[in-house]
Amino acid sequence: MAEQRGYQYDFAASSVTTHDTEGRLRKAATMVAVLSDYFDVPLQELRVLDVGSSTGIIDDHLAEHVHSVLGIDIDKPAIESAQKTFHRDNLAFREGDALATQLPDASVDVVICSHVYEHVPDASAMMDEIFRVLRPGGVCYFAAGNRFMWNEPHYNLPLLSAIPRPLAHLYIRLAGKASHYHELHFSYWGLRNLTRRFDLIDYTAEIIEHPDKFGTAYMIPPGSRKQAIARLIAKRAFWLVPGYIWLLRKPGVFATQEDDAADPMSAKLGR
Repeated sequence: MAEQRGYQYDFAASSVTTHDTEGRLRKAATMVAVLSDYFDVPLQELRVLDVGSSTGIIDDHLAEHVHSVLGIDIDKPAIESAQKTFHRDNLAFREGDALATQLPDASVDVVICSHVYEHVPDASAMMDEIFRVLRPGGVCYFAAGNRFMWNEPHYNLPLLSAIPRPLAHLYIRLAGKASHYHELHFSYWGLRNLTRRFDLIDYTAEIIEHPDKFGTAYMIPPGSRKQAIARLIAKRAFWLVPGYIWLLRKPGVFATQEDDAADPMSAKLGR
């Protein structure tokens, strides 16, 4: 029988990274750099949905660069905190489900899905929902951890995500980190299968090669031994790269929404 996993409520309360302003702003800067590199149109024309927006730090930064941002999360305290902290005319936060956003079909240009798939009860259902709400030619910025990573970042336990689930539950209890291991990471091949409906534009190797361009020099210092090792793994054993950054493109011809009054995101933003 397949393992039944429910929703992971109140995640931000136990996660230091969701409150790490510097770390979140670094992630946001990379998102802007990748989207700027990919799109021919100005980012100021793009409607963005962030599924799993948590405390809102990333969305506030994105809102400086794009037309509008709607952040949703099932974590009610995190959303309430974001609503109290960040105030822009083009930014809104809603308590909501990444598996059922309540947005109309083909209503957004970009979906941000950054290290979210492992937390939801059904990653396939989430990807179907992302596909549904994207306009033809729109993209999902998909940052995803690989099951075969050395260190599991949520609990800082080596090989936690790689070992069989029953052992992972025992391991995390013995380490005193949690009662069970909720997160469910996929391998490279599992991620490719998860995203099979989309056209995949892989930025991982380019980010490793040009960390200054994509704001990742803090993680991959240019000219360092770490960059050399990352290059080697990306070239020789891509399935072992600990994390990927992909743009997932919904097939079709891309066109942004020019009429603000007809934009279904406007209602969600209270305009």
